[in-house]
Order: sequence, then C-alpha cells, then structure tokens
Amino acid sequence: MSSVQQLKEELEATKRQLEEMKSAVASNDKKMRNTHRRELRLLQAGTLDSLVYALIEGLRVSYKLDYVSLVLCDPDHDIRHLLIANGTPAEDFENLLIVEAMTGLAPQFIALREPWLGEFAHCDHQLICPGASNIKSMAMIPLTHRGKLLGSINLCSADPQRFTRAHATDLLAHLGVIASFCVENAVNRARLLRSGFTDVLTGWHNRRYLIVRLGEELARARRDGARLTCLMLDIDHFKRVNDNWGHAAGDSVLREIAQRIESQVRASDVAARYGGEEFVVLLPNTDADSALLLAERIRQAVSATPIDLQNGESVTITASIGISEVRPAPEAEDLKTVGDSLIARADVALYAAKSAGRDRVIVGAA
Repeated sequence: MSSVQQLKEELEATKRQLEEMKSAVASNDKKMRNTHRRELRLLQAGTLDSLVYALIEGLRVSYKLDYVSLVLCDPDHDIRHLLIANGTPAEDFENLLIVEAMTGLAPQFIALREPWLGEFAHCDHQLICPGASNIKSMAMIPLTHRGKLLGSINLCSADPQRFTRAHATDLLAHLGVIASFCVENAVNRARLLRSGFTDVLTGWHNRRYLIVRLGEELARARRDGARLTCLMLDIDHFKRVNDNWGHAAGDSVLREIAQRIESQVRASDVAARYGGEEFVVLLPNTDADSALLLAERIRQAVSATPIDLQNGESVTITASIGISEVRPAPEAEDLKTVGDSLIARADVALYAAKSAGRDRVIVGAA
C-alpha cells in the first residue's frame, strides 16, 4: 500500500472518529439539557402535591418510561397530614407509596446510597412498584437527608437494556440530590401553610382545618355511599379549673386531655380543637354504634387518672360527648348545609349528655 493511500485511510478514520465524537458531544449536550429541564420543573413545583406529580408523572413522561413510582418514608404521618390539609390526600396520587419504614420493601434499601440500576425482579420490587407490569429493568434513585434514606424514585422500563449495571449513574444521582432538596423544601413550605390550621396550645388541628376537612370527608362519603360520624366532646366543669387554679392550669389540662383523646382515635380520623374546651372528631366510614364504642373509650381515657398540675395538686377530669351521623344523599346536595347539620346535631347530643348529669355519651337523633 502506498504512503498516499495509507494517509487517505488514516484521514478517513480520523474523520469518522471526529464524527463519532461530535455525535457523542451532541448526545451528551441533549441529555444535559433534558436533565436541566427536569430538575427545573422540580424546583419550580410550588406545592407538595405538584412536586409529587412532577416526580411521578412528570419524570415518566420526560424519560418516556412505562412506569414510575415514588416511595416516601413518613413515620409520623406528617406528609400524609400535609397532603390532606392541602385537599390532595395521598390516595389521590397513583403510584405514590407513603410508608412508616423503608426496611423490608426492597433488598436494595438495606444500603441504598447511590442509584441502583438493574433487572426488575417482581419478588424483590413488587412492594415499591405495585402497579408495574411487563417491566424488565429499573433504576432506584435514593432520596436522602443528612445521610438518612427518606424514600426513592423508581424508574421502570419494559426494555431490559434501558437500565443496566453498565450504565453511568452520575446524572441520576444528581437528580436524586435535587429531588431530595425539593421534597424537604416542599414539606417545610406545607408546614408553614398548615400552621394556619393548627391550634397553638394543644398542637391539634383547629376549627378552620376541621371545616375544610368536613367538606372533603362529606364529599368522599357521598361518592362512596358511606357514613360519616361526628363526636363532639366538652370537658365537664372546666371553668372550675380556671377559677380554682388559674388559666395556666387550665391550659395544662387542655393539653393533657387532647393527648388522651388522641391516644384513642385512628390515623384516618379527623380530630380538632373546636374552641374553648370543646373537641371534635370526625370518623369516616363509621356508623353510630361503632362511634359509640370509641366515644366510651375516649370518655374513660379522659377520666382514667388524675391530671397533675404544676403546683403539685392534681385534678380528675370528666367529659361529655355527643354523637351525630350522616350518610350524604347521592343526589345533588349542599354539603355545607349537611356539614352544619352534622355539627349542630352533635352539639345537641352533647347538651343532652350535659343535662343528663355529664360524664356520659349520648347518640343524637338521625
């Protein structure tokens, strides 16, 4: 082969290498632009619910994936309550899993600190991807805060080569950092908004929150053809506590009573300080007979042991409880009127309990 021919071939080879390099640069540039757009959408999410949507549906569409799920660890039910307060309960989000602990959900969670890419195994991953079908590969992106695993974004594909151990994970790792930051910020913002729904003294929800949730629970009950029951509780002779020991003692009693009530209610119930010494608990999908059993447990918990006061004395407190129940009609109906009636009937039943001698539960007329 002549030297000229050899030079031509080397030149062609060099040109091909340059084209491949240009193509790789263009591909990487496109990936970086797409990554930047994805992260910008997450950073621009103004509320917790919009962020959840962006992390699930937004990433699924952006990555052109078959399935995406989001797992969030919420041992204190804080995120659940924040979503509920916003009017967007966790159940409204497809493929959102809110759990009390990460252990046992997937083998990778034992030491997941960097994105894990590999084969989708139904036996290992069904708990974090319960709705996934025909999935062959996946990427699990950890969400962390101060070194603690708080959840994961799970990207799933029907293509077995889409996510493999051979793929680089730096861009996904960066996405995980941004997503973790966004989740923390969104939760903090939601807490600030929620502060307007919180009673400062007891830490319970307040009357404003109760009215919002009452409308939501009535709408849910009407949609499901279910019952909604209301308990209204009033501390007996509470004025005597303030008169005998002062308002500081009264505040201490209110806080303790709130804790005793809270120890009996379920996570799905809606509890709020209605005002003064009155508390309200909404019981979704619960009839009056079941509510009566819960109300009796609450009444007994309130008076079970004396409450210690700061001056060394103690006081035994009793409570009266009224119960009302409703099953909203399926036809068009003003739910505000239904809610006002539910509260008013519980209040009438409470007054009857007071008139009958206090420290008792009365179920009001339907």
